[in-house]
Amino acid sequence: MKAIVIGFGSIGMRHARLLDKLECKVAVVSSRIIEWDCHYFSLTEALQIEKPDYVIVANRTSEHYKTLLELSRNGFKGTVLVEKPLFDQENEVPPNDFQNLFVGYNLRFHPGIKKLKSYLENEKILSFHVYTGQYLPQWRPQIDYRTAYSSRKEDGGGVLRDLSHELDYVNWLLGGWERLTALGGQFSSLEINSDDIFSILLQTKKCPVVTININYMDRLAKRFVIVNTENNTIKLDMINNEIVVNDEKETFEVSRDFTYIEQHTAVLNRNMQDLCSLGEASEVMGMIKAVEEANLEQRWIRK
Repeated sequence: MKAIVIGFGSIGMRHARLLDKLECKVAVVSSRIIEWDCHYFSLTEALQIEKPDYVIVANRTSEHYKTLLELSRNGFKGTVLVEKPLFDQENEVPPNDFQNLFVGYNLRFHPGIKKLKSYLENEKILSFHVYTGQYLPQWRPQIDYRTAYSSRKEDGGGVLRDLSHELDYVNWLLGGWERLTALGGQFSSLEINSDDIFSILLQTKKCPVVTININYMDRLAKRFVIVNTENNTIKLDMINNEIVVNDEKETFEVSRDFTYIEQHTAVLNRNMQDLCSLGEASEVMGMIKAVEEANLEQRWIRK
């Protein structure tokens, strides 16, 4: 299969490397001079010459819309995977003839999330609490965090969008949000103009009390979920790779590349069950908008 990766930052590099490992013929579109055998500066030229089956949009979030528009105008008819989030602001996808469009919420393929999903089937869920935090300068230690898109609101950065994985899997596991309120913004001394913390309180179709806490501040990285059901208390720790149900602990192995490989394999094999659809990604964008409105207006927002 022929693939084009658009953008060659850290996530674009990972997509290109892993697709090459999966024996795809990979071309990269980047405005920079890069170390990749098949490199184009122009997306139009790359599409005309390579005629790809699969395109990965991995440039800045703020550039996703115009990239999809360019793909559409060039008549691309294959499969598109857009890195999360879909856009920097809620928007409609341009009219297109894409075979499929998915969004890269690859945490759905994390073995811990999959185990949690199976445990929650046929359970009455009473509360669901999410906590994810990591100090932004530690995210990509090879670069100055102040130059990364995460630090710039105008590029689609900020913790609410960076960690929208948490919003997606809450919707995916709990049946979609119904109402929410939130507090957040930029409060730390980090040299950024994007939000660095958000706390969200919400109700979903399957759970009456849900909290999501995300930040750029934790010097000790944390990513965990605690769930109380009618019968069990479950804690999933995605840093230490363990899930505890009451007093029974199960550990699992997961490499940094695992969820990305599983996601691409699902696309290539047309196994769409766990992939994030356009509709589901749009639901996350609507949730992001509601969180920002709730924070600004200090009120509850209903879907």
